[in-house]
Amino acid sequence: MNPEITKRTDWKLDPVLMMFFALAIAVVMTWVVPSGKFSREPSGLVKPGTYATVTKEISPAALLPRAAEGAKLQPASPASIVTAIPAGMVKAASLIFMITALGGMFGVLRATGTLEIAIDRLLVFTGGKTTLLTTVLMIAISAGSTFLGLISEYLLIIPLFLALSKRLGLQPMFGFALVTVSAKIGYIASVANPVILMVAQPIAGLPIFSGFIFRLVLWLVFMAVGIFYVMRLAREPAVMMAPIQATSLSGRHTAIIAILGGAVFTLVYCAAERDWRDPEFAAFYLFMALLLAAVGGLAPRRAVQCLVEGMRSMVLAGFLVGMAKGVEVILQNGQILDTIVNVLASWAAHLPRAMIAMSLVFIEMFLGLLIPSGSAKAAISMPILVPVAHVAGISGQTTVLAYLMGNGLINMFAPTSGMLLAYLATADIPYGKWLRYSLPLFLGLTALALLAVYIAVAIGY
Repeated sequence: MNPEITKRTDWKLDPVLMMFFALAIAVVMTWVVPSGKFSREPSGLVKPGTYATVTKEISPAALLPRAAEGAKLQPASPASIVTAIPAGMVKAASLIFMITALGGMFGVLRATGTLEIAIDRLLVFTGGKTTLLTTVLMIAISAGSTFLGLISEYLLIIPLFLALSKRLGLQPMFGFALVTVSAKIGYIASVANPVILMVAQPIAGLPIFSGFIFRLVLWLVFMAVGIFYVMRLAREPAVMMAPIQATSLSGRHTAIIAILGGAVFTLVYCAAERDWRDPEFAAFYLFMALLLAAVGGLAPRRAVQCLVEGMRSMVLAGFLVGMAKGVEVILQNGQILDTIVNVLASWAAHLPRAMIAMSLVFIEMFLGLLIPSGSAKAAISMPILVPVAHVAGISGQTTVLAYLMGNGLINMFAPTSGMLLAYLATADIPYGKWLRYSLPLFLGLTALALLAVYIAVAIGY
């Protein structure tokens, strides 16, 4: 192999190298962006009009690593590129453990052989019609996101859809895109997404879930585009699909499928009604691993081996999540996030009315690179952007719509999105490959989003 080619491709959009680059950029930003902060409500929401600069000591001493924050605010030390990673992993510990536990559960599930048989039964039921299969599955997955706010829960089904792709003779990207595009479009529209709307709409002075008809229409339009885009991969089979044959389900397999169905219902119900979060999800996945091993008839030693192997497969995903959180740690410690929000809001306020609404989409996209959490971004940005939009005659409903569009779109490929990185690691899809695939769809959906916001302003939504 040509050493020059190897040398070039070794650096090509590797997710770990990209995250180191993002950490380095974050450090540089703390040196060049002035520090400042807004006053905050006890709930954590910023108070509009309270921004004040914070004196930051810039000196050679700031280049040295610090064991703890001193009395004076300083830019991030270059050493923060590495020290922010363990700090980020501590802050994201519950999510990292949840991802690792999920990997362990799937390691046990794969050992039972149920996945392959379930895929065959699904193909027999649909007659192997890829168009029907793709449409039904994408609508079902996206509905879970747009109506219930499901996103991390879909890590549970990615291996299933990878197996489906293989069984259809299609490349792995088909199964991955089927899940990921559906989930992301659901978040872009967020028809009744409680995770996002219960934070964003009250800030804008709106009843929760109000204005859902317009967002429902947008969801249907976006879904049509997404289904068409994903279906293009079905025209490029990797290998010829083997003949579909009905495979009989044993009692154990039937019980495992029933248990998995009950697990999905439990996750949805407990997340909405019992306020389950990552720690509870992690414990539930470990319990599921033990239950599947027992029902699947795995010997204890074999079950433990599969559990550990599955957890080991998610180490990279957990590390990437910690690195992504590290970027946020650097920016927060440098106290520059509020400055960025204040500058962007001031810039947008001087644009024409329709341009302000569309600029809010791009502002939320940019902030999405710095603050991956949608609810955290709403708490920081919405209290500032809503008054700016109101002065320009833009309704709170349209402001929330612009926030939803920007937040959902950027998370399709943001390299600082821990959840996207976990998706990619679960599917073993290189980030660069996903970026090349999703970028045309992102651009198309962005154009539609801008048109939607423009229409919202025109009709007084």
